[in-house]
Amino acid sequence: MHSISTEKAPAAIGPYSQGVVVNGLLFASGQIALSPETGELVGSTIEEQVMKNVGALLTAAGTDFDHVVKTTCFLEDIADFAKFNAVYAKSFGEKLPARSAVGIDKLPKGALIEVEVIASVED
Repeated sequence: MHSISTEKAPAAIGPYSQGVVVNGLLFASGQIALSPETGELVGSTIEEQVMKNVGALLTAAGTDFDHVVKTTCFLEDIADFAKFNAVYAKSFGEKLPARSAVGIDKLPKGALIEVEVIASVED
């Protein structure tokens, strides 16, 4: 097992790793729309920054969106589901992973969406 860390995604805001690779799988911590440079929330709508942060973790682990096998998506307002789907679809294209999407009460720092992924990592 080894941890993934990159300055191209926001630093952890708690006692956890940005991601961990074990047995050929990346387990990436949930990403919200934080700027990697400032650690501050970007925008006030469903932003592509979340998927950019996910992409940075995938790259740091030596993988990409084509190798994501499962996502879990948390939306503060389930009414944003259609808008989120449009942003999400741009990242994945034709190769869609399995997914769970749930509406929740609150996310850290007032974020509207959080996305975590599990991806295969080529050895």
